[in-house]
Parts: sequence; structure tokens; C-alpha cells
Amino acid sequence: MSQRNLIRTKSAAALALTAGLLLAPVPSIAAAAPTPVVAPAAIDHSLHLTGAPNARDLGGYSTTDGKTVRSGLVLRSDALNALTADDLAKLEGLNVKTVEDLRSSFEISRAQDKLPPGATWVNRDVAGGNPANAIAMLNLAEFYKVMPTDAGASAAFKAVLLDIKNSPDTVLYHCTSGKDRTGWLSAVLLTIVGVPRETVNADYMLSNEYVDPDSGGLGSVGSISGPNPVEQAWLDNAFAAAEQKYGSFDNYVSQGLGLTSQDIAALKAKLLS
Repeated sequence: MSQRNLIRTKSAAALALTAGLLLAPVPSIAAAAPTPVVAPAAIDHSLHLTGAPNARDLGGYSTTDGKTVRSGLVLRSDALNALTADDLAKLEGLNVKTVEDLRSSFEISRAQDKLPPGATWVNRDVAGGNPANAIAMLNLAEFYKVMPTDAGASAAFKAVLLDIKNSPDTVLYHCTSGKDRTGWLSAVLLTIVGVPRETVNADYMLSNEYVDPDSGGLGSVGSISGPNPVEQAWLDNAFAAAEQKYGSFDNYVSQGLGLTSQDIAALKAKLLS
């Protein structure tokens, strides 16, 4: 079965699974005002993996205080189930020792990761087994309001961020298409270390260059995003939801995610040069 047909099959199965769940309300949050997007930096962030086209290095971006995010420490990706032998060798060469999987158990059962030699796999299920979250994934504009406000999602994101802080080796995290759960986590991490919002937006929007548009822009357990895999308004929704619930992004980090000032300082010390 081709990769494209596999994605469509996964989508149909996931839609059938969630159709029987009861709809639950998501946070009522006004649409955020659009924020600017700057052109991506000239650096090539893609890992050029055949089996994971949206795999990228989060390094190379400049912060507001003139520092640079170190390359080769944090990687973001789509699912790793279709990696080739060359892909696995490349990840081994990048010293990937921890793979953080943000997907649900259903998604994992349909497409299990292939791991580079010596890597440890950890599941950080953002949906957290909550049927309401699974339903929300079918409407990505709404799901982006859930991710910063749901306790289970926050626990998953916190765990990944602490693993990044504590790991002596390269950490790779991913979801299905590497654009929604992975996109929000990447936006959070880059913002924490001081990358300006315009650059954060640009990194987020790069998924439109790498996610196969013929897949329907699959995001999570079968969500269809339309002609473009991601939309800037969705990320704006997530930032607005965090700020509405916690009063500010900094409060979201400290209260919602539970990161201490020492955690943040350690992340900056590790990731910035």
C-alpha cells in the first residue's frame, strides 16, 4: 500500500472510531487577531528524511537578545513508521537517543515508530485518552484552543520539555503529521527560549512546505485541515487560549505547564549559544 493510501486509510478508520463518541464543548475563545509571519531563515531546517518529510531541526533561529538556538539538540517530526534504512542511519548520526511520541494509542497501533539504534521511545499522549479531545481533533481550529488549556495535554508537553532539559543527547518529538501537537509544542519551546513570535510563526508555517497536500492535511486522528496543512489562525488561537486562561504566556508556562524559573533557565542554557 502506498504512503498516501495508508494515510487515507488511517483517516477513515480514525473518523469511524471517533464518530461514536459524544461531542463535548471546547473552550469558548474569541478568534485571535492575526499575527505577522516573517520569511523563514535561510538555513535549511529539513532533515530530508524520505519516510518523514516534515522532520526538521529546531535549531538555527535567533532570539530577541541576539542568541541562537543550537542545532542538533531538538528535532521535530511527523510519524516515524515509514523511515527507511538511510533515514534511521541519519537519525543515529544525529545522536537521537530519545523519541517522544505525542500520539494516541490508537494512532500508535496503526503506525508504530521505527527507532534509530540505541534510542528510547516514550509515549506522551497529548489527547490523554479524553474522548472530548479526540473529537476536538476533528476540528483543528478548536483543537488548538484545547491544547493550552487541557490538563492532560499540558502534562504531556511538560514531560517533553523536561526531557529536553535533562537529556544529554538529541531529543526528537513528533505526532502524526508533525504539524499540530508538534507545532504547538515547538511554538511553546521557541517562545520560552526567546525566539520572537514572527519567527515562531514562520517555523510553524513551514509544515505547509513539507506535509503532502494530497493527504488532506491530516493532523491527528483523522482531522482534515483543508487545502493547507496548517493555518496561522490556528496557532493564534492557541496563544490566545493560553493568555485568556492564564493571563499571559509566561503564566501559562509557569501555571499551566508547571515549569519553574530554574527549568526555563536550564532550557535556555542548554539550547542557546
